[in-house]
Amino acid sequence: MAHLSTKLDSTPEKISNRVTENPTSASLRRSSERLFRLFGRLQQFLSLPSLQSKLTVPYALLTLVLTIVGIFILTRLVTSSIRERFTNQLYEAGRVASDGIVLQEKKHLENVRIMSYTVGVAQAMTNRDTEELESLLLPIAVNSQVEMLTLIDTHGTVILTLTLDPITGQYLRARGEDFSSVPLVEKILEGQEDEKGDKFAGLLQAKDGSALYASAAVRHSNGKLAGVLLVGTYLDHLVYDLRTRALADIVLLDKDGNLLSTTLPAEDSGYAVLEDTVRLQVAENSTQPHHLNLYQRGYQVVYAPMIIRGEDIGWLGIFLPDQFVVSTQATSRNSLSLIFTFGTLMILLIGRLLALNISRPILRLRQMAEDVANGNLQQNIKLHRSDEVGELARSFNIMTLQLRERTDEAKTLLEESIQRNRELAEINTRLQDMQMQLVRSETLAAIGQLTAGIVHDVKNPLAAIQGMTDFLLRDPNLPSETREDIGVIRNSAINATKIVTDLLKFARQAPPELKSQDLREAVYAAISLNRYMIRNANVELIVHISDQPIIVAYDAAQIEQVLINLIQNAVQAMPQGGQLKVILTRENTTAKLVLIDTGVGIPPENLKRIFDPFFTTKENGTGLGLSTSYGIIASHHGEIVVQSRLGKGTCFTILLPLEPKQGINGHYEKNGPGR
Repeated sequence: MAHLSTKLDSTPEKISNRVTENPTSASLRRSSERLFRLFGRLQQFLSLPSLQSKLTVPYALLTLVLTIVGIFILTRLVTSSIRERFTNQLYEAGRVASDGIVLQEKKHLENVRIMSYTVGVAQAMTNRDTEELESLLLPIAVNSQVEMLTLIDTHGTVILTLTLDPITGQYLRARGEDFSSVPLVEKILEGQEDEKGDKFAGLLQAKDGSALYASAAVRHSNGKLAGVLLVGTYLDHLVYDLRTRALADIVLLDKDGNLLSTTLPAEDSGYAVLEDTVRLQVAENSTQPHHLNLYQRGYQVVYAPMIIRGEDIGWLGIFLPDQFVVSTQATSRNSLSLIFTFGTLMILLIGRLLALNISRPILRLRQMAEDVANGNLQQNIKLHRSDEVGELARSFNIMTLQLRERTDEAKTLLEESIQRNRELAEINTRLQDMQMQLVRSETLAAIGQLTAGIVHDVKNPLAAIQGMTDFLLRDPNLPSETREDIGVIRNSAINATKIVTDLLKFARQAPPELKSQDLREAVYAAISLNRYMIRNANVELIVHISDQPIIVAYDAAQIEQVLINLIQNAVQAMPQGGQLKVILTRENTTAKLVLIDTGVGIPPENLKRIFDPFFTTKENGTGLGLSTSYGIIASHHGEIVVQSRLGKGTCFTILLPLEPKQGINGHYEKNGPGR
């Protein structure tokens, strides 16, 4: 213990001796002394009595220091910026190439969708009628510039293959190959579907090289599989198209890193070396840029997964030569050096000239200018000099005075402009309201003229039908089934007569006869009157109506007319059959009636005009149905809204208030839930 204590006690002394004798500390001390002496000499140099010297010398020294530092910093920044732009260009080229592959995939999917739904293709594939298939699909392939088109039966055997010859521009024909083990065909034959549907896309090895294919099932109208349709593009053609878009060389590889296609030099220039090098880079599984030496040239390379319909099928490589970065760095460095050298000389010259006489007046002018810039226009420079600085001061005072005057004028003009804009906006609003009222009045007048001319001719045949049915119903020997059918005819004639009368009322601005009754009865009545047409049109009717009564103040005949019109329009929009949903619910103080069909839909340009009188897209339509319906709903203080997607269907939503509003024009009778 004593020995250990002795060693510990002696340690601080040895450390102190080493610090005292450290040569590095001595060198730092001597450097500090030299720096202090340099600052002392500089202070003596700057203590010259001349203001010109005091301004010029520090200005010159500072300019030189800033020039040197600026050249260094800007060179580094420009170099970094060039590399960053180069890297961004590399990534942008990769994004463009990836988007190009996705666009090609979408184009294939659109083509297979069009071809698979072409009328007659399914039956021709079942009959293996190649001539019929060519007549149906060859025009589509030519218009869409499809390179490869293959039709396969349900056993996986090729019925017909059309391949575009790039030299002649003609399609070559082949048949008889077995594609049953190809995944794009096998999945469809087995009835598989992915998350996006029953269409698939991927890479296949064709006779002349790898190709990007898309496949789809071809089905009969009853849903039975007729075969598989494939549309493809050679990767060798695709990569050159991607190169044009991305402005970079493209390399496509499979999952194992095997080269599929590239725009780099061909095999005799080192194709095998390229494949081995690329496979090594891909094995690192990195999306960061790599440096790669190929064909005695340096490249910057970035790899990205090649995704088709959400599935990783390989790698996409983007190659850009990096010689551009090196040459640009050298050019930028030389250019910046020349610019800074010239700029330094000019700054020193200008600084010397400015220091001759105008330093103090300029400082005063600067301060006054800052005050003016901050909004203080009550400035007056009291500088009495006969030189240019004095003229500048006087001009500054005049400018400040004019600014004050013009600012006041601008404020006054701004206030007047705001007031006039408000008045113009109010006038414009009133003009628009008057214009809408005028258009509506003219439209209703036209409807009245048309309706008055046809109601008499329509009501007479309806009265004859009603009279004949009344006469037939008086026959006691009439069979019960016939009596029931004649009763339906009679009721329909009565209802048609009432609808024509109501149309005339609407055209003449007849107010609705409001009664507090269950809205469900009007819906059921409209469905009953159209049930035969719905069933005959192969339309599936789905009805969701609230179990509780929905009491609304409405005119039953008018609301039934609206519903009949909407149901008939929906059925006519589904010529091949479909589905019609009728939903009636209560939402707070509103009854909500929704009719949804799966028909052809309404073009977007027609959505804003469908409620205009006489606007129709039907060959024999009058264009009064929806405009009449709109007027009926408006007279009930309701709202009718339409939403449609072309090829998907249309949704009409009717909102009616559960309680009648004050000031309603019409008769109101509260009869309870019933008609």
